[in-house]
Amino acid sequence: MIIRKGGAEIDRIARAGELVAGTIAHVGERIEPGVTTLELDRIADEFIRAHGGIPTSQGYKGYPRAICISVDDVVVHGIPDETVVEEGSLVTIDVGVTLGGAIADSAYTFGIGQVDAESQRLLDVCQDALAAGIAEARLGNRVGDISHAVQIVVERAGFSVVKSLVGHGVGRHYHEDPHVPNFGEPGRGPRLSEGMTIAIEPMITMRGPEVWLAEDGWTIATSDGSRAAHFEHTVAILPEGPRILTPRVGVAVERGSLTGNRASV
Repeated sequence: MIIRKGGAEIDRIARAGELVAGTIAHVGERIEPGVTTLELDRIADEFIRAHGGIPTSQGYKGYPRAICISVDDVVVHGIPDETVVEEGSLVTIDVGVTLGGAIADSAYTFGIGQVDAESQRLLDVCQDALAAGIAEARLGNRVGDISHAVQIVVERAGFSVVKSLVGHGVGRHYHEDPHVPNFGEPGRGPRLSEGMTIAIEPMITMRGPEVWLAEDGWTIATSDGSRAAHFEHTVAILPEGPRILTPRVGVAVERGSLTGNRASV
């Protein structure tokens, strides 16, 4: 069942989204070669709680840490541990925060230091795909319009979308209906209506789309060992257009047409 929210509830999700964005920026400022992902998780946990929030991931279906940190070929759900961040790595910070009973979710992939040209292109294309998806998050469109827009940007660039992982509704619960795939046909799927709040999250790889699940039951990595990128925003569907509820602060603003907390399209 798709849960539609009123204005006051969307504003509460936006306040959670501000803390999500602040957490990503705070952690991003501390990512450098030599730091462990476990230390970054501790930094995120302390920041979220100091600002009155709860890390939504911690304890969710048994997940053990405050946030997900995925490095290089890990697409999503990397569990922070003693892994050391290296120069040139790609590091995805994926944060969910519960604040005042509302939940927001966002992810950002950082290039650490000097990254190679193809890795940088992967990051740029993933951000372009997110912008394209958000641009389609308008009243009267369908989920498939978002999905198709993401897919076209990614595949035209020669990269792949991971078809076994999807975006989702979010707000009252961490994962709600509808599923928001990163591939599909325009004009298909649930119609977008006022008050829907969805997480749009391109998860893309440098080569093939196949992934595998590690023995920890969480970590999902590319089958061919190629690098991955993941960018995500929580977005509200409103009459005036899509409202980004997790606006970036203190990190590079996405490419394309994303400005402030709304998509200018």
